[in-house]
Amino acid sequence: AVVSTQSTGMEDGVRMWYQWKEQSNYINHHWGCGTFLSTMFVVYNLFGQLIPSVLVLARKYVKVSVGLLFGVVFIQTVGYGILFDVRFLLRNVSLLGGLVLLLAESMGEAKTMFAGVPTLGENRPQNYMQLAGRVLICLMFLTLLGEMSFNNAFTEFVRAIELIVGLPLMICVCIGYKTKLASCCLVFWLFFLNIYLNPFWMYSSSRAMHDFVKYDFFQTLSVIGGLLYVVTNGPGGVSFDEHKKNW
Repeated sequence: AVVSTQSTGMEDGVRMWYQWKEQSNYINHHWGCGTFLSTMFVVYNLFGQLIPSVLVLARKYVKVSVGLLFGVVFIQTVGYGILFDVRFLLRNVSLLGGLVLLLAESMGEAKTMFAGVPTLGENRPQNYMQLAGRVLICLMFLTLLGEMSFNNAFTEFVRAIELIVGLPLMICVCIGYKTKLASCCLVFWLFFLNIYLNPFWMYSSSRAMHDFVKYDFFQTLSVIGGLLYVVTNGPGGVSFDEHKKNW
């Protein structure tokens, strides 16, 4: 779950290194901010993604790392003009879903350190964070559904399968009903669909299509990582599954 969730940040950080000049020139051209500021933008995105992602994988300074990654998402949203592109805006915002679930998990781990200390009811912030994470993950999943395209005669059939299989499972995850089962099914379904739809390794790295398909591949991996968090930690207190226990 951790590796999948951080895969987008790590891939994007590495891409900043290999496309340093292109990224800097784009920001400079888009904003007219000069070489220094555009270079600082690339530097921040490079280290602001790679270092926090490594720290998260090592389970060190998780809260600080998540905060830095939140900052990168915000800077990219503004820097690349994503605010004016609904598709990319929804994707960028929904990337926060995995980070929110990661933060909620770290709060749960901190709570277990004081297991013998009495608490006042449920861990409310963590429960609402898990709800927010589920909703954001489903938001990204909706964008993936809307963008899947096929160049064969089975297009309409596959679209129907997407709706029949994906939409009910996504709603179950969102409202927290049969959450672990629904999330597990979505993980397997998305994994095989991602391999089939986004085989970036089949494209030459010199082609623009390679970057687009690779971007979609790692975005989908982030969705899978968020769903794995739900499978591991459950939906939280704000869910049908949790309320059923009290019926």
